[in-house]
Amino acid sequence: MQQVNYNRAIAWWLLSGALLILAMVVIGGITRLTGSGLSIVEWNVISGTLPPLSETAWAIAFEKYKQFPEFQKLNFNMTLSGFKNIFWWEYLHRLLGRIIGIVFIVPFLYFYVKKQFSRWLLRRLMFILLLGMAQGLMGWIMVKSGLNENPHVSHFRLAAHLCLALTLIGTILWTIADLVLPKQLHTSGKLATTATIMLGAIVLQIILGAFVAGLKAGFSYNTYPLMNGEFFPSHVTEGLSLVGLLENGPTVQFIHRWVAIVVLLVVLYFWYKHKQVATSRFIARLTNVLLVTILLQVVLGIVTLLLAVPVTIGVLHQVVAVLLFSVGVLLVHQLRQESAQSIA
Repeated sequence: MQQVNYNRAIAWWLLSGALLILAMVVIGGITRLTGSGLSIVEWNVISGTLPPLSETAWAIAFEKYKQFPEFQKLNFNMTLSGFKNIFWWEYLHRLLGRIIGIVFIVPFLYFYVKKQFSRWLLRRLMFILLLGMAQGLMGWIMVKSGLNENPHVSHFRLAAHLCLALTLIGTILWTIADLVLPKQLHTSGKLATTATIMLGAIVLQIILGAFVAGLKAGFSYNTYPLMNGEFFPSHVTEGLSLVGLLENGPTVQFIHRWVAIVVLLVVLYFWYKHKQVATSRFIARLTNVLLVTILLQVVLGIVTLLLAVPVTIGVLHQVVAVLLFSVGVLLVHQLRQESAQSIA
């Protein structure tokens, strides 16, 4: 009988979870761009698994939605048919969260019974479990921020929700790399530091992107590179405090535009420096993928802006951001002086 390579089996299991989280990010983006995020006004972990299954159940769900300001102030002309359209995206988003929980827990119990977890891996998996629970809770906290007199989700909570998703994906990828990728022992410490700074810049830009999404700032100015003929519209900061700048859509859009160029320059610098250091073929390939991904992301960002945030391109822009982050995580992992495999 062929012996099972449990390290690779665990890696495939974890990768399936990361891909499902990416799918959840995609559906979350569609939910946001279609204005569907506040259609389900309750958080029922068990009973919310099934959607309304009769016209009576649909009518009850619609009546609950009518009790909140989004319907009363923005969607007061919505029919039951229109409500169903926005309900399904939010329902799919929540359902996928439940599926991810099952995909994690069932194989976890199997591998645990088979005693396939070393101490460091068990600790890491428990951390991933806690992150997943925090992600679900933050999702509801985010939705709840829009169930008030101002029917808009807090962009700070939206950013926190997305950051938890990134942390989950990053931790999972780091764990997979610990399990299956070889150690890199003779790489440049300066290159590893540059990669870490680059990853930090990518994360900052993604957070700013969440601010843009939450504030609907992508609709403020749809010209590039100037904002309706000006480098920065002088009127948009009148009367604003320093904290207020992060709550002003045009200002956040301006910052997001130009931090993107900074990130591009940092990636180009990293790509150039890596050519001067002896690295593995895998790192070289990752660096080339990183370069292609950042160029694609910049183009997508500009097109998304010029076309006033169409759903398809807007979601693709978000997906490529996650891919860019993922490549950055793997590069940082591989460029460390010693791999985390040494503690296994």
